[in-house]
Amino acid sequence: MLGSLSEADDAVQETWLRLSRTDADDIENLAGWLTTVTARVCLNLLRARDTRREEPLDVHVPDPVVSNAAGMDPEHEALLADAVGLALLVVLDTLTPAERLAFVLHDMFAVPFEDIALLVDRSPTAARQLASRARRRVRDAGPTPDPDLARQREVVDAFFAAAREGDVDGLVAVLDPDIVLRADGGAARTRPSMVLHGARAVAGQASYARRLGRFVRPALVNGAAGAVVVVAGKVFAVMGFVVAGGRVVAMDVLYDPERLAGLDVEMLDEPG
Repeated sequence: MLGSLSEADDAVQETWLRLSRTDADDIENLAGWLTTVTARVCLNLLRARDTRREEPLDVHVPDPVVSNAAGMDPEHEALLADAVGLALLVVLDTLTPAERLAFVLHDMFAVPFEDIALLVDRSPTAARQLASRARRRVRDAGPTPDPDLARQREVVDAFFAAAREGDVDGLVAVLDPDIVLRADGGAARTRPSMVLHGARAVAGQASYARRLGRFVRPALVNGAAGAVVVVAGKVFAVMGFVVAGGRVVAMDVLYDPERLAGLDVEMLDEPG
């Protein structure tokens, strides 16, 4: 719903506090109560986020969920079973709070539109329209990722192999002609943010990728093949990939030092 680990934690804590102040015996449907309250808290957070932004961010990559590329503990397996791809979270960031809530609750959690309508102060028909608009935005955002994780990893590995060799033609071959790369350096602007379109433009960053190549560790990023760049024991960047049709169609790079500071590198494999 939020695309932010810290805000998600805030939402859970706020919901728990409200539950602790409520007589549970008076709640007929606890699951429904929790869903409703959490959704309202998230909606308020989304609206507050829009209000406090004095100017829109040129690039924003949501917080990634990073796990070891190989074995995962049961907690991470459960988390990634319902993981929403990083690229989809980027699309969700373009929706209004009401559209986002309607789409997530209905399409991902099967909440009836009659219940969603009460949360957004609309009629059930209007709530259905909110979800429909959001669904079109998601559908039009790009192709469906390849479901085969091993195939995804092959393509991502080929990307880094070409990058380490400075092989621009090899990079172009593994990139979709219409690829979009989003790089988020953070609101402090100590690192530049950018959006690049097209295989040639992305491949043009090969020299930069080559310098970082030896620091790359394979990882799962929101359940898809990705990578984490670790330099001197600290996370420098998290890279999410969307692989479709055997090519990389989108890359989302988060290298905001502030948001990466708490990421645990111990769970990651050493660079290959």
